[in-house]
Amino acid sequence: METQRRAPIGRPRGFDTDEALEQAMRVFWERGYEGASLTDLTNAMGITRTSMYAAFGNKEDLFRKALERYAEGPASYGARALREPTARQVATAFLTGSVRATTRPGCPAGCLGVQASLAAGETGRAARDALVAWRNEGTAHLQDRFRQAVDEGDLPPDSDPGVLARYLMTVANGIAVQAASGATRDDLQRVADAALRSWPPA
Repeated sequence: METQRRAPIGRPRGFDTDEALEQAMRVFWERGYEGASLTDLTNAMGITRTSMYAAFGNKEDLFRKALERYAEGPASYGARALREPTARQVATAFLTGSVRATTRPGCPAGCLGVQASLAAGETGRAARDALVAWRNEGTAHLQDRFRQAVDEGDLPPDSDPGVLARYLMTVANGIAVQAASGATRDDLQRVADAALRSWPPA
């Protein structure tokens, strides 16, 4: 007679996948894709490699999931900025959000989306390509929003939505690099304010 009860099939994993992904995101944010070893990741996540592969896939898969979490969390200011009523308010919210996200207390300085794989060898190519696509998508969303602003008369008719979007993204990326180099939130906010002074009048 069998006295031991079998574990139910599909039982919950013995760890919090949400918290594990949060920790993985922080490791990638701080060390970059190639700088984050599997040991670094699993130690921070508090799980074994087997559990990591079962829950998240390989390192590349984990990175993509961490980037999604970053976009929905620390970098969610970008999506919120697009909903502002005027182009100037979009630009202000975007740059202010960038300053705050890259200088968050208790988080790595800078931006995971900018620094995690700027220069990568062959093993980091997929991560680099994912980040390029992510940044380009952000620029495209800004461009669409500014095209709408031109159509609505909120921006001058001769404004170039593509240039304005690229300008904002370039400033935001520079803010991230400066934050990672130790620039303070106040200093970077002054940079953002200076950039906004050249914004086209309505």
